Amino acid sequence: MKIKGFQGTSLLDFPGRIASLVFFGGCNLSCPFCHNPSLVLDPEQYPDYPLAALLEELRERRSFIDGVVVSGGEPTIDKGLLPLLREIKALALEVKLDTNGLAPSVLKQAMAEGLVDYVALDLKTAVDRYRELHRGPVDLAALRESIRLLLDGCVDYEIRTTCVPGLVETADLWSMGQSIRGARSWVLQQFVARHAMDESLHAQSPHPPEQIRAFAEIAATFAEQVSIRGL
Repeated sequence: MKIKGFQGTSLLDFPGRIASLVFFGGCNLSCPFCHNPSLVLDPEQYPDYPLAALLEELRERRSFIDGVVVSGGEPTIDKGLLPLLREIKALALEVKLDTNGLAPSVLKQAMAEGLVDYVALDLKTAVDRYRELHRGPVDLAALRESIRLLLDGCVDYEIRTTCVPGLVETADLWSMGQSIRGARSWVLQQFVARHAMDESLHAQSPHPPEQIRAFAEIAATFAEQVSIRGL
């Protein structure tokens, strides 16, 4: 199990909850704008966090946290994810899972077992552009299946898009909207250049606020609720 980090508490990543954060190393994408590049490119530079110590700390925090945010990297590529989620739920804590949606079988199992209370699925650009996000092949059918699992399921969720110039433009918003039509929640996030995996993006200016708001108007055509973060 490649748990590469454990942090205290956060109000930002779990709507309406106080949560601890757990980070997995490794990813099945290599998005140039990734804000956790070291977890993707070289997760072994971080020692594995001992599972027993993690669970003990969560037990001690149960009196003041509501749940745990499990992020990465990409948690769903680690075979230890589902066992970890079972341990967390046994502590009567809620779970939020951050995922890119490329492992629908894992997502489906977690939902079926009641191991997740909230899912944030990152929809990074128009689906037919996903091959621009990775050096290897990308299973687009898997992404579409994960989207459908959330849209048709009973677990609370958000679709989350970081508005990276060049990858998220007006035409891309319309295409993404078609892929998630009827979604409960679509969150648009402002791009922050300084942490991007691709150093050439560090000098990239983000979309101006008025452009993000225009994107939100398009998104509202497809989702019940649209939010903007980072402006």
